[in-house]
Parts: sequence; structure tokens; C-alpha cells
Amino acid sequence: MSEEYDYDYAVIGGGSAGLSSAKAAAAAGAKTVVFDYVEKTIHGSSWGLGGTCVNVGCIPKKIMHSAALMGEMYDDMEHFGWKVGKEKGFDWNTLVEHTQDHIKSVNFGYKIGLRSAKVQYINAFATFVDAHTLQYTPPRSSETKTLTAKNILIAIGGRPLYDASIPGNELAITSDDLFSLDQAPGKTLVVGGGYIALESAGFLHTFGYDTTVMIRSIPLRGFDQQMAGKVVEYMKDFMKIKFLEHIVPGSITKTDEGKLRVSYRKYDPETRTVGTEEVGSDEFDTVLNAIGRQATSVKLNLPAAGVEFNERNGKIEINEKDQTNVPHIYCVGDAAKDVPELTPSAVQAGLLLAKRLFAGSETLMNYKNIATTVFTPLEYSVIGYSEEEALAKFGAENIEVYHMQASPYEQVIIEERGEFPAYMKMIVDLSDDERVIGLHIAALNSGEIMQGYAVAIAMGAKKRDFDLTVGIHPTTSELFTTMTITKRSGQPLPKGGCPSCA
Repeated sequence: MSEEYDYDYAVIGGGSAGLSSAKAAAAAGAKTVVFDYVEKTIHGSSWGLGGTCVNVGCIPKKIMHSAALMGEMYDDMEHFGWKVGKEKGFDWNTLVEHTQDHIKSVNFGYKIGLRSAKVQYINAFATFVDAHTLQYTPPRSSETKTLTAKNILIAIGGRPLYDASIPGNELAITSDDLFSLDQAPGKTLVVGGGYIALESAGFLHTFGYDTTVMIRSIPLRGFDQQMAGKVVEYMKDFMKIKFLEHIVPGSITKTDEGKLRVSYRKYDPETRTVGTEEVGSDEFDTVLNAIGRQATSVKLNLPAAGVEFNERNGKIEINEKDQTNVPHIYCVGDAAKDVPELTPSAVQAGLLLAKRLFAGSETLMNYKNIATTVFTPLEYSVIGYSEEEALAKFGAENIEVYHMQASPYEQVIIEERGEFPAYMKMIVDLSDDERVIGLHIAALNSGEIMQGYAVAIAMGAKKRDFDLTVGIHPTTSELFTTMTITKRSGQPLPKGGCPSCA
């Protein structure tokens, strides 16, 4: 298209968002190039084309979560009449090998996909020289090259954070290392209370590794806190995972036996201060650091292009068209400010951007009402507002919360699970004819349940639309169509039985 520049479209970042945008641009006739380069972790871990999700995020996480669920099913089988004759056992290396084989096949498929789409792929780290020029050093070369592009997309994602104030923090691994560990993690301390921390702790514990979770403040910050409490309650009380709350590492040291000794310090969430005295310690085989992630925007030499960004967290401010302050430079995904840090939303944003730039589309990305699931042992899925957010935005007088609990029939005859039923709630806006503004469920397979409802919520479904829908029986999901009990009423939720049978 462009004769003034080498390329019509240059994409920095070969993750899900960058690849979807690049292929869509090329399909519309744009001459397109993608840069992707993985900087090794401090423990030497690296991976192929495809970004965080496929290599060290969603995909290996879901595989390991699924493996953990299979282990739980093994324990449940005898309740359903199965005579289990083979002793239960788990082999970390087998799971890692098969997981990595799958990932490598996806990496290869991405390369083939770019070639088929006629997208130029350069395995190199690109930085800005000016607003239209990028420089890079090709693989196995010491010569720096440059190219120009009319439009540039920043889709670099993020990397895990380390707390440099903790002596020995470099001894900890992160999720960038976990899924390719060449030996079993053994006794593990998981530091963090976000979804990565809780998901990892869940499957590691189920695999049989002594697992402790250390949370500085609150679990699943940014999510509905009642639902977060359900997740943690299940992990603590049913699964017996150990939690250290309002505690942070004071230091990490390696012992002569190769263990990691972690000292503990108290954290005060009100004053946000860390105590000076050690309040305990323990030794672990592995410390998994999961305290958050940060975009690596600072490494792109953005000032050379005039792009404004927050040097502290790497976030780049964008407008509704995903433009930075430099109109022909765009940003989607985790590096963008105030957007969900979710792979599907980044993919959609990148795709729509390419169609606007090169295919005449005017459709903007809608970042509202994007469903997501936390793949903890008790899965938690949500779309829309948390209860706290709804109350703050609409006021208590305009909010009604319908809720229900039930035992999924995959688990209903297992006595040990009777105290930990599925829980779900629907938040509606009374001032807008009971439009559903939040839907939450903590239950087995909640991710699969929520995906279908996401379409209804995006279309503005009202409570009566759910009421007029005939549910699929007997499922947990059908309870969203029969809700009558509100929190405001104070009416107790039913225990046992079949809540939707009568």
C-alpha cells in the first residue's frame, strides 16, 4: 500500500494480540511485519512464538488445572461405584513433557500461519529510533538493522514482577519458569494472592506437593470479594491448603542442603507497612513469586517516538481507537492502560484495529462486559460488575442481588463436599428494569457455564429474560433461570435437595 515506508504495518510483539492483528492486516492487503523476541528469565527459561498465553500462561495453566481435576476425580470415583484397583500416583515430568510438546506444536502452527498470511516474521527485539523507524538485531547477527512503517502496533504484553527489596528474591521462580521445570517443585511457597498465585497453588497441592500460600493483603484484588472468599474458603477448609495472611517474605536464602529458607514479616494492610522483625520462617524446595506483572514498555525507547507512558508500571495511555498520543502508533493488550489484562480482549482489540486501519471498518473495541474465569480448584467465573463496584456506582437503593447455592450432580453424593456447594449470584440494576449488570458463579466448570451467558449480558439481558428461559435439567447453570431469593430479603438459601425441581 505505502511507497514511502518499508511496511504498512509493524507489530512489536508476537503474542496472541499481535499475531491476530498482523494476520488481519495482511489479509486486507497491508505489507506487514511482526517482531517477537523472548528475553530469558533469570533462571534461563525461554519459549517460542505466541506470547505469554500459549507458552507460560493460559494454555499450560489450563492443562495443569485439568490434570488436577482428574486427580480429584480419582479420589471421588469410589463414591460413584468405581473400584479403583491402581494406586494413585503423579509424575511431574510426564505432565511437563506432554504440555511442552503441545506448546511447541502451537508455536510451529503460528509460524506456518504467518507464512501463509504473507506476514514477515523477525525473531528480534525491536526498539524505536523515531516515530516511524524501528531498529533490531537479527538472530545470529551482530549487525543492527532498521526499517520503517507507516503504522506501528505495540503488543508486548507483560512479564512477572520481582520485589527487589527482598534479599534473595532472585532465588524464586515465576510463572515464566513453572510450566517447564525439569524437576518436580516439591514443597512450595506461593507468594501472592492474585489469580496466578491461587491457580498455581491449587494444582500444585492437588499434585501432592506441600503448598503454602502467602498473601500480603486481600485475595483476588479487583474481583468480587464475597466470591473471592468462596474460592479461598474452599482451598483452605476443603483442600487444606495452608495460607499465611498479611505476611510477606523478609528474605530468601539457600541452605547447604539446597533448600530455600524464607523468613516471614508481618504486613499491615491499613498502613501498608512491613514489620521489621521476623515473625517466622520455613524451608521450601521452590518459591513461586506471583505478586503481579508489568509491561516492559521502558525497553522500547518510546521517548524517541514521542510516545508517553508510565515509567513505573509500563502502561501506555490509549484512546477509544487504541491510539497512543502519537496517532499512528497504537497499543493493545497488557501494556495498554485501563483495559482488561485478558488474552481474548487483546486478540479482539488487535483484530478490530487492523480492520479499521486497512479494511474500512469503523467498529471499536468494547472493553465492557468481558467474561473471565479464575481456574482455581473451585472455579470462579464472572462477567460485569462486582457487588462492591455495583453498590458504589449505582447505589444500594438501585441494586438487587439474587443468589443461590447448590451441589453439582458431579459431586452431589460425595459427603465431604456437602459443606462446599456451588454458589452463584446475579446483580441487577433496579433503575433500568432489572438489567443484569453482574453475573458470578463459583462452581465446577464455571468457565464453560459463563461463556454462553456472556452473549446475553452483552446484549443487555434483563432478569425477566433469564426467568423466561427454560433451563437444562439437571445442571448447575439452570439455577440462573430460577433465582427468586435476594440478599435483601434475608431468606436463607436451601441446603441439599434439588433447588430447581419444584
